[in-house]
Amino acid sequence: MISKWVSAIVMLVAFVNGASNEHVAQPCANIWTSSSVVPLGSPVTATCVIRDDCLAMIGKAVHIEWQLGNRFIPSSPVASEGGKISQVVISSFNHTRAFLTCCFQTSPVQVAGGVEIRAGYPPEAPHNVSCQTNLTNPNTLNCSWDPGQQETHLLTNYTLHTEIWDTKKNYTYNLPPGVHHYTIPRSDFVLFSEMKIYVKAVNDLGEVVSAPITLEPVSAAKFDPPKIQQLEVVPKRYGCLRLRWSLSQHQAWMHNCRFNLEVRLKTADSSQWNERPSSVSQIKPTRPTDLCRLLHGTQYSAQIRVRYQPRSPWSEWSSSQSGVTLESAPTGRLDSLVKLSGDRHINIHLFWKPSKQFRANSQNVSYIVSVQKKPGERGKVCSTKRNYCSFQLPMKAKRVYLSAVNTAGKSPPTEVQIYKPKALVVISDIKVIPRDDQALLVQWKSVDTSTITGYVVEWRPLLKADLSLSQFENVDKNESSFIITGSFEPYKPYGISVYPRFKDGIGLPQTVNAYTSQKAPSMVPKIQIKKTQQSNIELTWDEIPLYQRNGIIQGYKVYYWNEKGPINVVNVNPKERSVILKDLKTASLYEALMMVSTCGGSLNGSTIHFEVKPFDAVTIVMIVIATGVGLSLLFIFMVMTCFSNHKRLKNCFWPVVPDPANSSIKRWTSESPEETHPAWDKEEPNPLYLSHLSFLDLPMKLRKQEDDLWSNSAEDTSDLGESICGSPFIPGYSGSNSDSVPYATVIFSGPCSSPPPKDTRVYLRSESTQPLLENQESFSPKCYQNMTTDRVPREQCFFGACHDCAVEEKAKPLILWDDFPFLQALAMNDMEND
Repeated sequence: MISKWVSAIVMLVAFVNGASNEHVAQPCANIWTSSSVVPLGSPVTATCVIRDDCLAMIGKAVHIEWQLGNRFIPSSPVASEGGKISQVVISSFNHTRAFLTCCFQTSPVQVAGGVEIRAGYPPEAPHNVSCQTNLTNPNTLNCSWDPGQQETHLLTNYTLHTEIWDTKKNYTYNLPPGVHHYTIPRSDFVLFSEMKIYVKAVNDLGEVVSAPITLEPVSAAKFDPPKIQQLEVVPKRYGCLRLRWSLSQHQAWMHNCRFNLEVRLKTADSSQWNERPSSVSQIKPTRPTDLCRLLHGTQYSAQIRVRYQPRSPWSEWSSSQSGVTLESAPTGRLDSLVKLSGDRHINIHLFWKPSKQFRANSQNVSYIVSVQKKPGERGKVCSTKRNYCSFQLPMKAKRVYLSAVNTAGKSPPTEVQIYKPKALVVISDIKVIPRDDQALLVQWKSVDTSTITGYVVEWRPLLKADLSLSQFENVDKNESSFIITGSFEPYKPYGISVYPRFKDGIGLPQTVNAYTSQKAPSMVPKIQIKKTQQSNIELTWDEIPLYQRNGIIQGYKVYYWNEKGPINVVNVNPKERSVILKDLKTASLYEALMMVSTCGGSLNGSTIHFEVKPFDAVTIVMIVIATGVGLSLLFIFMVMTCFSNHKRLKNCFWPVVPDPANSSIKRWTSESPEETHPAWDKEEPNPLYLSHLSFLDLPMKLRKQEDDLWSNSAEDTSDLGESICGSPFIPGYSGSNSDSVPYATVIFSGPCSSPPPKDTRVYLRSESTQPLLENQESFSPKCYQNMTTDRVPREQCFFGACHDCAVEEKAKPLILWDDFPFLQALAMNDMEND
């Protein structure tokens, strides 16, 4: 293959050069084409003619083939003697450059001849021809043009042509290939004479000329940036500044020419130049110009640029120069925001900002807060140069007046009503969405908008305590969003509050923290072990400082694992500061770390190690000892309580029930030993005094109502025990014993101290609720058994009718008191009273 290409190149070189030297080998064939340079994609026809001497040398008939590059193409048969002529037609030549060769069909293939064919496009007409004069030394005229977007694939030559009309001189400048600009020297043009300029493009497929331009070189000059000599105040003209300027040093010789001037301004507190600069036409550098309709008492910065004619290019902007307009009294009103604190003494925090209509008209403005409409020293409560003031509201004051003051005067006072904040929550679902690094979108929802007159959106940096950095903006009541713009710092928190405004006050705000951009926190809190239980452990940590959060904390993740187990993850709410790890294996060494995340990234903390230990013998003994001591103390306390209240407990569990058989009545005896009556049951122990007798004196008038007394005894006997005279057998006895139950009442018709009456006493049974004689069987006799005497019967009923005793109806003999223990007791009571 290499030998074939070498032979082809040799033959082509010989063919191109047309060598006729007999010592140099001639190609075996001649090739004719329609054109060696054709438009890209056009058809191409070629003919190959074999020389006679080459056929004689070969000595036999050959077959001719065609190749385009490395690809064989079919040929068209042509009637010729001996087959020494061959023709080929290429319908579309799509190569920018290729070799077409004819070959002998031998082994190997032998190249007989060849030709190079190039294809491309004719040149486009150059457009956007422009020239600019450089007036700095040396003066030149720089021209450039655009050759077009289409690649010609052919060598294209450009020439620049100029024609000066006044001097009738023409100049042509040939450019190197690929160069599309040219600098005309100062000797080939006249500054104040018009000239015609155009560009011609030529290649093998044709030539084309650009549209000519006509210009005056001085009008095409881009001047150097001019210089502002002075920006001064105009005397007695408010809102005006006088500008004095000049051309640069290299163009100073044109000071008598007229130029177009453009001025742009900005205030000292603004970073943006005004969008529409002021234009001044046909002005000489020697003549100053006045700039009016400016704000009073405001510092401005100015820049200028110049051009020769309206179609001439502008110079670059000059350096800045500052000036201040004349001062006047402030005008307009101030927007305010009032915050109240305190109960007894109300503290006022008043913030303000200029409204759209406010004009300070001065660089040095101070503000006065007064309780009087006309500010003076008497009613002034605050004077400051800042945008806020804190003071205590005087008694009975419901409004204050805010005024701006400068050296030229005072603004009309702005009335600020003081209302206590309404405890109404009408704003909910406040959200803040970052728009970019310098803007935040605040959105909110209102529960009830019927009483709302507007909203106040307040924002301030949380890491700076200066209240003057707080800003606010009033929003219409129909709005539910607001875009905050300003110089926000990235990764720094800002507090944003939305207040509802009412006709008679301001409501409670809803506040959130926001960031324009977030990243991972700067630190992770250290995990601390608070307490360990049998299979659980509680981990705690401190809150991340606000300046190290770098964003809103989304949550905490605690990873923990042991040597053999998998990694476990516990998600913790961002408001929590502790977590309990459960179901841990005892006697295992664990590792744990925390990850803190924000919307901008996450950060892992350091790893801690801990071990959950099982209960040992010492711990068990301590628990048993503690439990035993506790139970012992409880038992001792209960025993002491029982001993100290044994009587009360005894009455609660074992109530006292009177027993008539063991009643103390049967032990009533006389002072004589002979009259002592033995007990019915000698084996019975000494009786307890579980009941007592009550003695009641009744007046004489009750004797007439004896029947009524007996009939009403059921209602009256419950209180008879309160009027007793005492028992004759129990020393120190008086009244009713607290531990005994009233058994019976003996009613006298006279006082206890009177002589014994002749009438028989009346005995009333007590109304005790205890089942003494009715529900229980007692071994006491149904009728009282007195000792045997000669004067009375053996049996006599004292407590009502006795069905077992048959009382004889005969005249009642005189009753002797010594024969009856009950009556004897009454007699002894009478004797002691005597």
